Amino acid sequence: MPKLDVQGICKSFERDRTQHEILKNLSLSVLPGEFVSIIGPSGSGKSTLLQLIGGLHQPDGGSIRMDGADVTGRKGLISYMPQQPALFPWYTLEQNVLLALDITESNAKPRGSGARPSRAASREERRELAKSWLARAGLGGYEDAYPHVLSGGMQQRASFLRAMLSPQELICLDEPFGALDALTRLQMQQWLLSLWEEHRRSVLLVTHSIEEAIYLSDRIYVLSNAPAQTIAEFEVPFPRPRLESILDSETFMRMKRDIYQLLQSAGGMHV
Repeated sequence: MPKLDVQGICKSFERDRTQHEILKNLSLSVLPGEFVSIIGPSGSGKSTLLQLIGGLHQPDGGSIRMDGADVTGRKGLISYMPQQPALFPWYTLEQNVLLALDITESNAKPRGSGARPSRAASREERRELAKSWLARAGLGGYEDAYPHVLSGGMQQRASFLRAMLSPQELICLDEPFGALDALTRLQMQQWLLSLWEEHRRSVLLVTHSIEEAIYLSDRIYVLSNAPAQTIAEFEVPFPRPRLESILDSETFMRMKRDIYQLLQSAGGMHV
């Protein structure tokens, strides 16, 4: 698994004939198999940062490195899950998940632990693997359903499965549960943790929820208002596997208060 190093990234966009600086000398890292979250005020450039890591934009300054190699501006090196599920509406749930397995078959080296098929896997074997993962995600029996008939939580599960089964080792999640109600969101967080803890892919999560960041992460970066810089880094002290009971612990509440106060001083109000 690669180590991600974002070093001194700067980015501006032109709006109304004026350059607006979004990111300024921003640095962070994600270690192999680590779950890292980014939290910051609205409009601080968190999604822009993921787009830069994914090679969709070129930074004005700084570099993005994986395992020491400069990959700035290169596409196809991350698995990306946006705020909306982004499933192909003309494909069934099984076909959407199979897309990741077909890409893996063509481009990726085989992984251990049964997470992905070997290069020699047949189409039928990949279909069986897709069905088994859909069943593990609580989507068994919906293989032939189209996305529009599924709930938001079900669509997000399928979207995350597609990210998990893609060949890239780093998964970038851009507020994937922000549109869900509180109960579904907590259920999705617990499901994501159970799946992630089994396979330990490297994850970089953008979120507006302090609780979500603490509950899921190994480390948390807090960003300033735009132009965004890293103003704090928190090590999350809770052991894994994570238990829901930590949400009521004094340590959890104290960390939540500390991050909230930082965000207030940075110009953003979060819950």
